[in-house]
Amino acid sequence: SNYEVNILKFIEEASKKKFKITLPVIKSSNKMSYKSWVFKDPLYVNQFGILEPKNSKKSITPDLIMVPLVAFDNRLNRIGYGKGYYDRNLREISKIKKNAISLGIAYSFQKCQKIPTNKHDFKLNYIFLLTLLLYQ
Repeated sequence: SNYEVNILKFIEEASKKKFKITLPVIKSSNKMSYKSWVFKDPLYVNQFGILEPKNSKKSITPDLIMVPLVAFDNRLNRIGYGKGYYDRNLREISKIKKNAISLGIAYSFQKCQKIPTNKHDFKLNYIFLLTLLLYQ
C-alpha cells in the first residue's frame, strides 16, 4: 500500500497565495520535467497511471521540489519508488538552479536507521515530517 503524503491542501493554499504550481511530467522512459498547473484544472492520466497537466507546453525548472518517498534516514537519504526519476531530475536541476530546494515529505513512521546509498542517489535538502494520528 502507498503511504505517500497527500499534499493537495498545501498546493491549494500555495496557489491562493499566488505561488506558481508545477507538476511532474514523465517525458520518456527515464526523463521527467515540470509543467505549470492551475489548481483545479483537469489532469490527465499518463501511461504510468499518474495524473499530469496536459495543456501547458513549456517546461519550468521549479525553485522548490516536493519529493515523494517510501523511506528516509537522518542523513537526508531517501528510498523512492524504484525508477530513479527524482534522483536524475534533482541532479539535473541542481546544475541549472543552484539554490533549488528538494524537500522530502514523509510520515514519521517512514524513518529508517540508515538507508543504503549509491552514487546515483540524490540527497535531499530537507525532510518535512508529519505525524500520523490514528484514532479508534
